[in-house]
Amino acid sequence: MLHYINTDIVFQEFPDEVTLAINVSGCPCHCPGCHSQFLWADRGHDLTTEALSALIHEAKDTITCVGFMGGDGDPAEVDRLAEHVRQNHEGLKVGWYTGRTAISPLIDQQRFDYIKVGPYLRHLGALDSPRTNQRMYRRCPDGSFEDITSRFWKHQVGTNS
Repeated sequence: MLHYINTDIVFQEFPDEVTLAINVSGCPCHCPGCHSQFLWADRGHDLTTEALSALIHEAKDTITCVGFMGGDGDPAEVDRLAEHVRQNHEGLKVGWYTGRTAISPLIDQQRFDYIKVGPYLRHLGALDSPRTNQRMYRRCPDGSFEDITSRFWKHQVGTNS
């Protein structure tokens, strides 16, 4: 079973979405320089479908997306929770931040609208760095995924960058 430490309403993690970000603990990636080291230990509240629905219900008038921030220790459970959102909370999008280098074969990608992959590598930076190894993918209407990582890059006014 997955556990979560806390939740927050966020505006930048998934483009154009107001997201209920659920910080899932028990991250096995342990990326050097990680800004979420508090998620390394497997602790916190049980992330059951009942708990997930209660969290969504509390924020339902505000959010457009549910984001699982972590869950790499049990991707099949992240997939099951994504399926629960799809089946029980119509209209909400689903996103997942994974620190793995590839999308897990244990998930059905069609249950997700957004998937961020890639460990944090300090010398390459996070999603907002054009040098990042991390990628953000968005599901297209035809079911394929497009790389939208460049949406996170800051473009300076008056330059071609």
